[in-house]
Amino acid sequence: MRRGLRHPGLVGTHQERAGDAARLAAELRAAVAGDVDFSVTARALTTMDASNYRRVPVGTVAPRDADDVAAVLEVCRAHGTPVVARGAGTSIGGQATGTGVVLDFTRHMARLVSLDPEGRTAVVGPGLVLDRLREAARPYGLTFGPDPSTHSRCTLGGMIGNNACGAHSVAWGTTADNVRSLNVVTYRGERLTLGRAGRAGREGRGGPERVAASGASGAPGAPAGLLDLVGGHLSLLRTGYPPGLPRRISGYALDALLPERGVDVARSFCGSEGTLGVLTEATVRLVPLPAEPVLVVLGYADESAAAEAAAGLLPWGSPRSSEAENGGGPLTVEGMAADLVRGAAGLPRGAAWLFCEVDGEGAARALVRAADAVDSAVVRDPAGQRALWRIREDAAGTATRSRDGTEAWPGWEDCAVPPARLGAYLREFRALLAEFGLHGVPYGHFGDGCVHVRIDFDLWTDKGVRDFRRFSEAVADLVVAHGGSLSGEHGDGQARAELLPRMYGEELVGLFGAVKDVWDPDGGLNPGMLVRPRPLDEGLRFAGLPLVGLGREAARCVGVAKCRVAGPSSGPGVMCPSYRATGEEKHSTRGRARLLHEMALGEVVTDGWRSEEVREALDLCLSCKGCRSDCPVGVDMAAYKAEFLDRHYAGPLGFLRRPRSHWTMGRLPHWLDVFGRGLNAGMRLPFAARLAGVTPERAMPRVADRTFTSWFAERASVRTAALTLWPDTFTDHLAPEVGRAAVRVLEAAGLGVALPQGRVCCGLTYVSTGQLGAARRVMRRTLDVMAGGEEGAVGPTGPVVVLEPSCAATLRTDLPELLPDDPRAARLAASVRTFAEALETLAPDWEPPRLDRPVTGQTHCHQHAVLGDAADRRLRARAGLTGDLAGGCCGLAGNFGFEPGHYEVSVACSEDQLLPALRGAAPEATVLADGFSCRTQMGDLAGVRGRHLAEVLAEAVDEGETGS
Repeated sequence: MRRGLRHPGLVGTHQERAGDAARLAAELRAAVAGDVDFSVTARALTTMDASNYRRVPVGTVAPRDADDVAAVLEVCRAHGTPVVARGAGTSIGGQATGTGVVLDFTRHMARLVSLDPEGRTAVVGPGLVLDRLREAARPYGLTFGPDPSTHSRCTLGGMIGNNACGAHSVAWGTTADNVRSLNVVTYRGERLTLGRAGRAGREGRGGPERVAASGASGAPGAPAGLLDLVGGHLSLLRTGYPPGLPRRISGYALDALLPERGVDVARSFCGSEGTLGVLTEATVRLVPLPAEPVLVVLGYADESAAAEAAAGLLPWGSPRSSEAENGGGPLTVEGMAADLVRGAAGLPRGAAWLFCEVDGEGAARALVRAADAVDSAVVRDPAGQRALWRIREDAAGTATRSRDGTEAWPGWEDCAVPPARLGAYLREFRALLAEFGLHGVPYGHFGDGCVHVRIDFDLWTDKGVRDFRRFSEAVADLVVAHGGSLSGEHGDGQARAELLPRMYGEELVGLFGAVKDVWDPDGGLNPGMLVRPRPLDEGLRFAGLPLVGLGREAARCVGVAKCRVAGPSSGPGVMCPSYRATGEEKHSTRGRARLLHEMALGEVVTDGWRSEEVREALDLCLSCKGCRSDCPVGVDMAAYKAEFLDRHYAGPLGFLRRPRSHWTMGRLPHWLDVFGRGLNAGMRLPFAARLAGVTPERAMPRVADRTFTSWFAERASVRTAALTLWPDTFTDHLAPEVGRAAVRVLEAAGLGVALPQGRVCCGLTYVSTGQLGAARRVMRRTLDVMAGGEEGAVGPTGPVVVLEPSCAATLRTDLPELLPDDPRAARLAASVRTFAEALETLAPDWEPPRLDRPVTGQTHCHQHAVLGDAADRRLRARAGLTGDLAGGCCGLAGNFGFEPGHYEVSVACSEDQLLPALRGAAPEATVLADGFSCRTQMGDLAGVRGRHLAEVLAEAVDEGETGS
């Protein structure tokens, strides 16, 4: 490091490093009011961002205010320790990782300080999530223009650090175009307010800049020596930057300091990636929302045709041009091809598409006429627009997994060329991929010439890493040949900074270094990024990971942090209920994946499968499976948790370390089969709940007097069986009324019903508590029964209908995954149907009774994640049950909500979506919940009796027959 910069973690023996870190942590705790955390967990959670890189910090600090930031910098400077500012940690180039102290602004410095609707400005803390600002501005008809696809979790500070853009940049430009002033602290503790000297006749992309001149120096907030340095290189700054690039993000924006550009110090700071100063507050401009947003989707024959058409759409009308036909041109021009879109529902004909948002019906019609498209669709419905935009917003994750399961990675993520060159560039880029034997799916901001792509680099082997470097160098030359920028949105970081001389030349890159030295002469802010960078193939996060196993699975998390969404923008999905409840990174899917990644590496988390840090983070995972569907890369934390727990408690006497709940609720099917309703009396005994490992806030559900299977065995068969009804543990012992109702409805639909001729169990409770050996044994016995392997048994009849969503999900996914070598497991998994699916496919002509009433309740999280609820929605609609069910997770989640230490989180999960839905429902609404846990939680927390859809339909069937 430069100028003697050192810090614990890089020099000295292990004992010396530990002692230095302890002293640094102690001094920081004495100096700041915020949170100082040098624990294994805190360090492990911040080793990575959304890039291919990994750097291990010495510790983290969550400052409370600018005074805290200054105090942290003072202490770290005295210790020679670098400092890295971090927002949501979604940077693509590695710039949100660091080897010193990482500043987390999301905890305390996430305030919306003020909002001035009349002046169209807002003052924000660096940790404020973009969507929180947009929600606050929306009632005034305003928004913040830049809107990257991570808008639900990215922070304003991170956007300023990377000069983020987003889909609406053709209308409102980059973050730099929307910044008024910035408060920053330098590494040496100088507090500066960065602004702009004057207008100099310049206009921003979305309209005239109106930043007032301030200060007498001619450069508000500029550190001493900066203007002199710029003044000595005016010719270089006027000629060294490529022209005609709306998305030139690479390097420092030193041309913003030219006199003819207003000496805009704030603008020049944007995109500096935390290498010049630490942002503590920003004043940003707001722009008017479109009055009538309409989404126009244009279909083209191929990607190049779409790219070439995009450039042609821009002159048709600026969004703020009074001359534009019908009130304005496109606010977005986003492009993607068929190899990204999986299931093109709602898209017009074509093999590539442009997503163009316009303001108003007239503008939409005019755009369709102006576009030379194969086909088009005009989408006015907000829900339809959101569904289509979700395809684009999830692309950063979707593109990480190809259709054949191959993994793709960032690394050449967001270059930009002049929009008129984009079609030609994409053709040559695809040819370059083929030359290297690589595959990627370009998509992105075609109207600005900016392309995102994830590529299937082999980053696990030495040869693959060498090829990664060779390709990066070759594509950098291609971008420069087209007059482009190595970064068009996410910044250079470590991924591209080494290649900046190819774009700017050595002299201008040398000036970048001189500017860095003016701002940060000690080199203490984010060293190794952007200026004097580390090599692009050094410090890759895959180095040292086993090629197979749980660590390898956890590495599929690329860090886009969709699991870190909370509040109104979280949407109807499930992931991640524990993060929504706690707001703690370690309780997010990404946080848990990072800890598992570090466990596999063994550098930060050093005790492997015995790690208490990993166990603690996984303890609040509800195994809801939401990440399996909601995570763009399909991280399956429920499966990872089960494997970790299985290994964590393995070995001699491991069974003694397990929580009691694993032996009681984890083996609930066994105890119910053995003791049946005798458990009711047992649970009333003194200390029974404590002995069973149940939290005192909960009462155990009552076991039914008679099982469903005994009821079914005593009734006469009414017709030849068309299906097998699965008698899951919950239905059989705890809610037999659901099973009886299902039989009643299925038979009313003309379907004969049979039960397996022997005891069956999906193994859910064993899986969720990490008893995988026991789960496999239970599953194999079940497969024997279903295959007719037991004496007197017969095989299943037709599809297997499973009433409990969690059991159906286990049979569909966990069963074949845990028994991959048993072909019976795959066959049984394929035969599973939900109640609604069975009625739809086996009795398509049956008309359910009309109920004509609203519904409320919740779709089971496992149904959302694994099974889908399309058939349920259609069945409810045919029965006249109107309205949607809540998403999310009920929070009880099987054994989770009964275990000590989980009650508060369990309730908080319910408060996220379920309980508000129940409170807001009409008095006459029918409360639906197919999951036993969901119904139990409703009763416990809201005093409401939820019912399975089968119960509601059976009641109507009986009433209809009685009435007739």
